[in-house]
Amino acid sequence: MSIYDSLNDMQRKAVFQTEGPVLILAGAGSGKTRVLTHRIAYLIEEKGINPWNIMAITFTNKAASEMRERVDNLVGFGSESIWVSTFHSTCVRFLRRYIDRLGYDTNFSIYDTDDQKSVMKEVCKKLDVDTKIYKERNLLSAISKAKNEMILPDEFEANAGGDYGLKKVAAVYREYQKRLKSNNALDFDDLLVKTVELLENNPDVLEYYQERFRYIMVDEYQDTNTVQFKFVSLLARKYRNLCVVGDDDQSIYKFRGANIRNIWDFEKVYQEAVIIKLEQNYRSTQNILDAANNVIRNNSQRKDKSLWTDNGTGEKIDFRQFDSAYEEAEYITYDIAKRVREGVHNYNNCAILYRTNAQSRIFEEKFVASNIPYKIVGGVNFYARKEIKDILAYLKTIDNGKDEIAVKRIINVPKRGIGAASLGKVDDYAESQEISFYDALKRAEEVPGLGRAVSKITPFVTMIQTYRSKLPYMKLTDIVEELLEETGYVKELEAEDTDEARARIENIDELMNKLTDYEEAEETPTLGGFLEEVALVADIDNLEMGNNYVVLMTMHSAKGLEFPNVYLAGMEDGIFPSYMTITSDDKLEIEEERRLCYVGITRAMEKLHITCAKMRMIRGETQYNKMSRFVKEIPLELFEVQPQKEKFVPEEKASAYQQAKMAFRSKPVSTKQFTVTKAESLDYQVGDTVLHKTFGSGMVMDITEGGRDYEVTVEFSKVGVKKMFASFAKLQKM
Repeated sequence: MSIYDSLNDMQRKAVFQTEGPVLILAGAGSGKTRVLTHRIAYLIEEKGINPWNIMAITFTNKAASEMRERVDNLVGFGSESIWVSTFHSTCVRFLRRYIDRLGYDTNFSIYDTDDQKSVMKEVCKKLDVDTKIYKERNLLSAISKAKNEMILPDEFEANAGGDYGLKKVAAVYREYQKRLKSNNALDFDDLLVKTVELLENNPDVLEYYQERFRYIMVDEYQDTNTVQFKFVSLLARKYRNLCVVGDDDQSIYKFRGANIRNIWDFEKVYQEAVIIKLEQNYRSTQNILDAANNVIRNNSQRKDKSLWTDNGTGEKIDFRQFDSAYEEAEYITYDIAKRVREGVHNYNNCAILYRTNAQSRIFEEKFVASNIPYKIVGGVNFYARKEIKDILAYLKTIDNGKDEIAVKRIINVPKRGIGAASLGKVDDYAESQEISFYDALKRAEEVPGLGRAVSKITPFVTMIQTYRSKLPYMKLTDIVEELLEETGYVKELEAEDTDEARARIENIDELMNKLTDYEEAEETPTLGGFLEEVALVADIDNLEMGNNYVVLMTMHSAKGLEFPNVYLAGMEDGIFPSYMTITSDDKLEIEEERRLCYVGITRAMEKLHITCAKMRMIRGETQYNKMSRFVKEIPLELFEVQPQKEKFVPEEKASAYQQAKMAFRSKPVSTKQFTVTKAESLDYQVGDTVLHKTFGSGMVMDITEGGRDYEVTVEFSKVGVKKMFASFAKLQKM
């Protein structure tokens, strides 16, 4: 029996179509990874293609690792020569070899979000940018958006025309790139931009990689941005054997720069392209798929397809609407506990999906009270924790002395008594001499006005130089252990003797485990290689599905995952879709939200629950929300009817909302964390028209005076009735 006999007809068609451009429209749960791996096997075994000439690119390390494992099992001998990697890892490998052509050293650093913020602070300070007007995060976002479209500083400035604000952003963009280059560093967007720049400006490098990768496959193509499209199209230009796999119905990353037109316009770019649809789903029951199909059909711009399955009809969807968000969380907590108690599901079979991270808090509180184990995906990344960033900054400094952000992070960690004034003088000297900050530290005795600080800087430089000289002959784990001992980093934490300090030590131990694993897995481990590996880890890559806990995550984070029992919580207009989306003039905004709903629904394998609340507190305001329009797009016959006797009733005498109302009615309580200054009176009354900065204009329906503040009920023309505290709302009479 052939390995291809296990594929369905459309999967086989996708596997056997090896030549020329191919677009595989793979619906949720349709076995696209299986198709890709079998396609690779077919190319090698049946078409005689050298494994060296095959490239498969995806987005996350988790997906790349899964594909690599499946390819190895399927192909066997020679599979190690197949290039299976993420976009960013692929670009790093190109740049480690050739980035000197662009004026960088090959041991460049890769900056994460915190590093970027540090650079931007320095840029704004140098250019005297008012960060109250031009917020640093907005500047970084504008630069990232430009890079995703392959717009470099010169073009950005030209496009700014006479717009003063855009010209200011252009100046910041130029200085930001200058700083990165002087630090011999790239941010994540640069990894792609610089690779495209390298290929476009170096025909010999492009020719080498075009010959190397004659058959290219791209997973999750709907998530690619413009610069990723340019990268792939450059590589495929010569042989045109480009196979892209994706689902426009699951394009949900516009905010990260994803360009859905890449998949919509594939046939326009490659007019000879073959289009293949994978519509048979192997994950979910038909009821769940029918719900997803009916929701997504409301999008006007999409490539038509409809999911179906042989898994059977399955259970109907459980829908419940509660009076408050507290009761919603109580029910979900109760239902999970009941299912585990009765042996229907384990904790790790259950996932709660929501639109925004802030919605997790109430579930955390209920789970802690009920002793339900849980894990939040999308919290603080392991590599973003202070102690880990400190140690990595030491390693970056040893590996790449030009990385100013890393050097400045640890020059006083632990404290060495080198003051800010002294570092400022080193900074000025480095700029005047046009050398790196670290090189200026090495010449500390030449820096004017340093005085006694020289004696504190010199030992630091000597230590870094010593470890740099040990790299060729010492194991990385030995270097880190010696470094921790010499700096006294762990001893300081031990001396603190607090739970937080002990947790930090445990994290350092885990980093040592990671370093050990890296050294054992690599034939020739290098410090640069280790830093590169940890720099490219995403949150979702850290999710260990085997552990027995309930997973809480946003629907964006859930993409690519599946769970037997899924709860879609907070399904209300104003939450999902958001008010910004509802009130937007751009119809494509609501279509992206609908695609996100489609993704959420199709995460469920056996049982899907949809819940919403009539009112919930958001940013200090009680909002009254209607059921999500997406829920209304699901046919009623797909929902199960709840008998009255099964209706969940909270055990507490007073609901959490009622308790909150009693607190509101009570006299003010002194608190150090938060205070509200209650106005003596309001300049508007019932019947007046008022303006809210987010919700627009509305009519005041009711005003209730409480001990802490006035509670104001307003019916807004765009978003309906909202109940809010006057101090938060800052309503203006019109």
